[in-house]
Amino acid sequence: MKRSGGQILVDCLSAQGITHVFGVPGESYLAVLDAFYDCSPQIRFVNTRNEGGASFMAEAHGKLTGQPGIAFVTRGPGATNASIGIHAAMQASTPMILFIGQIPMSVRGREAFQEVDYRAYFGPLAKWVTEIEDVERIPEIMSRAFATALSGRPGPVVVALPENVLSDMADVTPGRKVIVPEPAPAPAEIAQIAERLGKAERPLILAGGSRWTESGRNALHQFASANGLPVASAFRFNDLFDNHSQNYIGEAGIAMAPHVQKMIREADVILACGVRFGEMTTGDYSLFSAPDTPQFLIHAHAADSELGKIYQANLPVHSGPNTLFAALADQSLALSPGREAWRASGRDAFVAALECPQQPGPVDMAAVMAHLRQILPDDVIVTNGAGNFATWPGKFLPLKTAGRLLAPQSGAMGYGLPAAVAAKLAAPERLVLCFAGDGDFQMNIQELATASQSGAAPVVLVLNNGTYGTIRMHQERHFPGRVSATDLSNPDFVKLAQAFGFHSERVDTTAGFAAAFDRATAAPNGAVLELIIDKESLTPRQTLSQIRAAAMQK
Repeated sequence: MKRSGGQILVDCLSAQGITHVFGVPGESYLAVLDAFYDCSPQIRFVNTRNEGGASFMAEAHGKLTGQPGIAFVTRGPGATNASIGIHAAMQASTPMILFIGQIPMSVRGREAFQEVDYRAYFGPLAKWVTEIEDVERIPEIMSRAFATALSGRPGPVVVALPENVLSDMADVTPGRKVIVPEPAPAPAEIAQIAERLGKAERPLILAGGSRWTESGRNALHQFASANGLPVASAFRFNDLFDNHSQNYIGEAGIAMAPHVQKMIREADVILACGVRFGEMTTGDYSLFSAPDTPQFLIHAHAADSELGKIYQANLPVHSGPNTLFAALADQSLALSPGREAWRASGRDAFVAALECPQQPGPVDMAAVMAHLRQILPDDVIVTNGAGNFATWPGKFLPLKTAGRLLAPQSGAMGYGLPAAVAAKLAAPERLVLCFAGDGDFQMNIQELATASQSGAAPVVLVLNNGTYGTIRMHQERHFPGRVSATDLSNPDFVKLAQAFGFHSERVDTTAGFAAAFDRATAAPNGAVLELIIDKESLTPRQTLSQIRAAAMQK
């Protein structure tokens, strides 16, 4: 039976097991919207307020579930608004597919209304960009889009949908659900890894990237625990390893703790799995030397293109994280002299760093974080955007095995709230806690309406210090006494959140936080707590610039 291209495309999404799509409706893909009408509630279209929010939600959904997050936007400005989520997905290696309504093929090349060459525009940002030009090829291209988003180093795919193709009719069937195999290490490689780590006195596991499964994370934990191996997470991948384990020593990311920097520099063997060696995880590329590292580097990655891209590993291993640690989990390594003291020194330093000194201002964030560490459920999902405020959840909120962190490796402001909406829709039974700065929050504050309409009920903490804190921090360091363009005149966040249907309170004393948080978590429609933070309390303990400067001097 013949069906429209829009119906075929939605049938393909259904065949891949998609349950949520995020987007802003547009006239350029009306045939798809019509097909969604017949596919509800199997596939839920979450109507967002901005395409940037939609793409962030899709990225967060992909990061949380491991399956491609799906976003639909209209052509031209809709697509350009959504580009921020494509960049976030690429930097985080998150599987995602962005579908863009496109002008009819008959007027292409005339600079028609809202015409954009998406291959040229998204080419540097996405893993693959294509345009479906024949209705009969929709199943083929949809299958390839899913396979590409999930394979190797996962990432975003962009698919343009010309209007005429969506309205054309064809008698084709969706492809079967895509299965992407995970590359596995050879037995000889496992033996070499075990031998090297067994002889090492100062070994370190550095874990990052995507495609980790629960069994893969458990196997990593089993291997590290059984053999006394310290584990650090790459930038904003804190949730890959139980932060309460005696083997966890902290995050190798922005504002990297001195003891983590020290252990990376002084390690004699580093097993890096799933890591793409970005700027934050390498301390501005200062903790390793390129191309040959002084540490014996074992680099395992599911994408062979990541091996040797920056650092030439002594032992490159083309393997995914789950197959690698499934093979290593039962390995029993010899205990080298000094290894236990090495691990313990890292763990002790991590635990000590959680005890942050009292912060100036009305609300002491050190006390807030100490309280949250005591009361949050083990399976909490934490989200945040970008800014100095993100140091608090990133450094002072250790997650247990079931906890998750959704945070932008791209450093994009405005990520936390859309991510919280997506997480709450995917896991409505779990507490979703979003950290946002006052500037960060206003980047996508309109998505409170999406949360309210869709029934998502996260708890949002807005840290209000009346400034773009990160930029002001750098101004004060590099241009002292010449602060410019970073002060914020903010709205009444409490009234604004209440207008969107959220429970909301202003917290202007440290003592008032605990009770306000209890009321927030009990609110059935979600909550926004505005925490009044002093301008001088920009970052805990020391500034990011000071940390970076200290790292460069070592």
